[in-house]
Amino acid sequence: MTDTIIFVMELLGVAAFAVSGALTAVAQKMDLFGVLMLGTVTAVGGGVIRDLILGITPPATFRDPVYAFVALGVSLVTFLPAVRRLFFKQKKVYDITMLIMDTLGLAVFTVAGVQAAFYHSQANNIFLLLFVGLVTGTGGGVLRDVMCAQRPYVFVKHFYATASLIGAGVCIALWHFVGQTAAIVGGAAVIIVLRFLAARFRWKLPRARDADVPGEHQPQDNPKIQ
Repeated sequence: MTDTIIFVMELLGVAAFAVSGALTAVAQKMDLFGVLMLGTVTAVGGGVIRDLILGITPPATFRDPVYAFVALGVSLVTFLPAVRRLFFKQKKVYDITMLIMDTLGLAVFTVAGVQAAFYHSQANNIFLLLFVGLVTGTGGGVLRDVMCAQRPYVFVKHFYATASLIGAGVCIALWHFVGQTAAIVGGAAVIIVLRFLAARFRWKLPRARDADVPGEHQPQDNPKIQ
């Protein structure tokens, strides 16, 4: 039962991150191949990094191509002119869509990373579990931003990696007390709530700009969610 839930959640996360990557590619004016590539890398990149860390070879993405096919299909739909116009007609629509898709992907892949670390590692220490959860949740987004020559979202936007760490910690803490399914759902729910609260109230960690670094330009946050 738990494996089925994880599989469904991972497909949801793949779709969410594929939309995020494809929209970023469209905003960067990439061609169809670029949109498909960036959408797919964003969707499966974190899982590939997770599997390599845990010694799972070949990574699940290459053993079961359903993940890549879902990412390619969602990216293709996002590239359609009618869909592009829907997302880019107003900047706020684009910003909110990116927030929702990134949040869903982050939540799903963070807890999926924790689950994989529990199952495939003999050394289930807290550091490993937290690290694998964080890397799985944020890895695809980092690859997306690097491929677009942007500073990774995880380092400059409000409460992103921190939410992943907290959600992974909640999942780990609940794992042996309430069961795997409840722990997975609980950890993902915490991440979603924290991300939306962070967007609403502009939560953020201290930044280097507070030190008045000469000549440093900092990106603007997404508009406050009303």
